[in-house]
Amino acid sequence: MTAYLLDWANLLLRWTHVIVGIAWIGSSFYFVFLDSSLTRPTDPALLDKGVDGELWAVHGGGFYHPQKYLVAPRTLPEHLHWFYWESYATWLSGFALFSVLYLFDARTFLIDPRVHAWSPAAAVATALAFLALFWLAYNLICRLAGERVVDGRPQVGGDARVGVLVGLVVAGAAWAACELYAGRAAFLLVGAMLATAMTANVAHWIIPGQRKVVAQMKAGQPVEPIHGQRAKQRSVHNTYFTLPVLVAMLSNHYGWLYDSPHNAAVLVGLMAAGALIRHSFVARHKARVQGRRVPWEYAAAGTALIAAIALALAPPPAPPAEAQPSRVSFAQVQAIVGQRCVACHNAQVQNKGVMLDTPALIEQHAQQIYQQAVVLRQMPFNNATGITEAERARLGRWYESGAPGP
Repeated sequence: MTAYLLDWANLLLRWTHVIVGIAWIGSSFYFVFLDSSLTRPTDPALLDKGVDGELWAVHGGGFYHPQKYLVAPRTLPEHLHWFYWESYATWLSGFALFSVLYLFDARTFLIDPRVHAWSPAAAVATALAFLALFWLAYNLICRLAGERVVDGRPQVGGDARVGVLVGLVVAGAAWAACELYAGRAAFLLVGAMLATAMTANVAHWIIPGQRKVVAQMKAGQPVEPIHGQRAKQRSVHNTYFTLPVLVAMLSNHYGWLYDSPHNAAVLVGLMAAGALIRHSFVARHKARVQGRRVPWEYAAAGTALIAAIALALAPPPAPPAEAQPSRVSFAQVQAIVGQRCVACHNAQVQNKGVMLDTPALIEQHAQQIYQQAVVLRQMPFNNATGITEAERARLGRWYESGAPGP
C-alpha cells in the first residue's frame, strides 16, 4: 500500500509541477521577448509620461499595447500585478517531488554503490547541500564579477565574465554529482540545483528589488536604478537556465544518457547546447527590432553539440545476421528476467504494479520489458541486479522475433 500511495503522490506532484512550471517558463519567455522587442515610442504623449519602450501585438482577437517605464512611472497605478507565485509553486512542487522520488528512499534511488557507497543520511545531506552551495557560489559570482562601481554608484555589468564563471561552477557540480550519485539522480540533482537558483533569484533579488522601487516611489524618494538592474540581470539569467534545467529533468527517462561512462560530459554538453539555443532566440528578438541579421549560428552550434553527443553515444552496429546467436528461447528469457527483474516485480513487491514471476506475466509484459530494459535502459533501476549487455541483447532479439512463449 505504501508503494501505491507513493505512486499517487508522484503522479499528482508531477502533474502540479508541470502545470506551474509551464506558467513560470511561459511568463519568463514572454517578458524576455517583450524586453527585447520594445521600440522607442514616437508619440510625444508617451514620451512625456516616461515610456521608454512599447510594443503593439495582436492575440486572441484583440490588440495589445504593452509599455515599459525606465526606471519607473511617475505615479503608481492602483492595481499592480506581481509575477512570483509561478516561481515559488514550481520550486515547492519540484522539491516535494524530488523528496518523494529520491530522498524518501535514498538507498534505492539516490545511491549507486558502484559509483559511491555511503549512507543514505550522508547522501541526502550532501544532495541538499548541492542546492544551497550552488546558490551561494552563483550569487557571489553575480555580486563580485557582475557589478562595478561607477561615480560612487553600483552598476550591473560583466555578463560575459559572469557567464563563464557560472558555466565553470555548473560543470564542476555536474562532475561531482556524477562521481557521488546514481547517474539518474545526478542529472536530476544538477537540474534541481539550477532551478533552486532561479527561484532564489526571484525571492531574494527580483521581487525585493521591485518592492524597494515601489516603496521609494510611495515615499516620494528618488528611485535607485540598481534595484531594477539587478532584477533584470537575474531575470535574464533565469531564462538562460530554463533549457538546461528542462533537459536535466527529462533525462531521467533515458538511461543511455545518464548511464554513459562519461555522463558528466554528456550532461554539461546538453546543458551548454540548451543555453546556446536559448541565446539564439533571445538575440533574435533584438536583431529583428534593430534590423540586423538574426544570429542563428548560436542555435546551429547548440544543435551541432547535440548531434556530436548523439554520435558519441550511438551503440555499435549490430553484427551480421549470420554472426548472431541462434533464436532466443523463452527459457533463456525467463532465466534473465528471473535473475534480474523478479526481485522487484513479484507478487509481494509489485513495483509500478508489474509482476514478472510467471511465464504468462512475462508474455503479458513483453513490450514493457523491451522498452524499459532494452530501448530506454532504465531497468533494472540503477542496474542494481547487474544485467549485462549480452542479456539486454537477448531480450531484444526475443521481442523483435515476436516474443515467442514457452
